[in-house]
Amino acid sequence: MRRELVSSGTPFERIAGYSRAIRVGDVIHVAGTTATDSDGNVLAKGDPVEQCRIIFGRIETALGKLNSSLNDVVRTRMYATRAKDCDEIMRVHGEFFSDIRPASTLVVVHELVNPEMLLEIEVEALAQS
Repeated sequence: MRRELVSSGTPFERIAGYSRAIRVGDVIHVAGTTATDSDGNVLAKGDPVEQCRIIFGRIETALGKLNSSLNDVVRTRMYATRAKDCDEIMRVHGEFFSDIRPASTLVVVHELVNPEMLLEIEVEALAQS
C-alpha cells in the first residue's frame, strides 16, 4: 500500500526518523504535535490556550498537505502537563471540533520533552477518497 509522508521540516523529524503526518490508504495519522517553531523553540510559553491553537494550526497544515482537513478528523489525543489547564484546552478543542465531534482523549502527563511545552496533540483522520 502506498504511503504519503509529510514533513514540517523540524530537525527532530530527521533525527528521530518520523514524519509529521503519514497517509496510508484513507487513514491519516498526525504525529504528536507541540507549539514549537521550525527550530524547536517553544511558542506561547505559559499559555495553554495559545499553545493549543498553534498546535491545531500545525495539524491543519499537515492535513492540508495530504488533501485533507480538520473536518476529516475522527480521533484526537491530547497530553497536558497541568490538570488546571484541562478546561481551557477542552474549550479550544471545542472551537475547532464542535461540529465534527471526533472521539477524544485528554490525559495529564508528568512532563513532555521540554518543560515549557504544556500540551502535545496527535490526531487520526479518514481522508476523502
